[in-house]
Amino acid sequence: MLVNCVAYQDGRKLDDIPVEDISEYIKQPGCFLWVGLKDPGPGELELMQHEFGLHELAVEDARKGHQRPKIEEYGDSLFVVLHKMGMDANAEITLGEVNIFAGPNYVLSVRNRVEQGFHAVRVRSEREPHLLKHGSGFVLYALMDNVVDSYFPLLGALEAELEQVEERIFQKTASARQIMEELYSLKRRLLILHHATAPLLEAVSKLQGGRPPDICASMRDYYRDIYDHLLRIVKAIEASRDTTTTATQVNIAMITLAESEVTKRLASYAALFAVPTMIAGVYGMNFKVMPELSWEFGYPAALLFMLLADAAIWWKFRKAGWL
Repeated sequence: MLVNCVAYQDGRKLDDIPVEDISEYIKQPGCFLWVGLKDPGPGELELMQHEFGLHELAVEDARKGHQRPKIEEYGDSLFVVLHKMGMDANAEITLGEVNIFAGPNYVLSVRNRVEQGFHAVRVRSEREPHLLKHGSGFVLYALMDNVVDSYFPLLGALEAELEQVEERIFQKTASARQIMEELYSLKRRLLILHHATAPLLEAVSKLQGGRPPDICASMRDYYRDIYDHLLRIVKAIEASRDTTTTATQVNIAMITLAESEVTKRLASYAALFAVPTMIAGVYGMNFKVMPELSWEFGYPAALLFMLLADAAIWWKFRKAGWL
């Protein structure tokens, strides 16, 4: 579905134009087109391929989707794949894909499974004509910057959730199994975020250092800003993943300690029952010659000895922290 098709010249918007007029405007000196598609239908990508001369391999990747984040150079044009992510009501990550075709005089953005559009990016770009004069290089930067900046709130939410889980690890009322499930869920979502940013970090480095593509050469400092943001995100993700691993190990240690405490208590109670059982077992033997049997205070004396022995054992275990 076509969202926008706008022509710009010298940093100023000329007009919204129909697709049929793309070939006319693209030939005008100093003019470039910014076209937006959302979940393109049959034939739409092929039409754009014909109008802009897009490389067939890039069009095939955009048509199939589910690509890893990357930036590929085809002659004087670039093909960029970005993952657009959000979080639903259940704190699960929703994953969409943004494909960007950028040439000397055009930018084509294709959104797949992404509801939130780039209207804010277009408004921001049109408010800065001195930057929009750079044409497709600036528009490509603005689109990439919008996607990369959307990772920060997502990362912040995951970090806040991780801190809450860490605090609950040491609460006696917390369920160890539930904490383990939450930590695994966090680790899985952090991995999804890492898959969206780590490959892109290396790709963006080629746009701001060494020999950048021609359409990005005048915006090198701006792409360096994207690189710095990505680097911060990747480092934060790695730190959170390490923290998640540590928290998992601590949770397992707490489970082991809890089981050890239970074992100690069971062993202590077993010892408390063992002494009376042993004494009762001795008097339960059917020997004829047992002097205590004929003693008037034999029964209460045996009970008193059992109580004293258990009291001594209980005090010993209590002092050791087993009870």
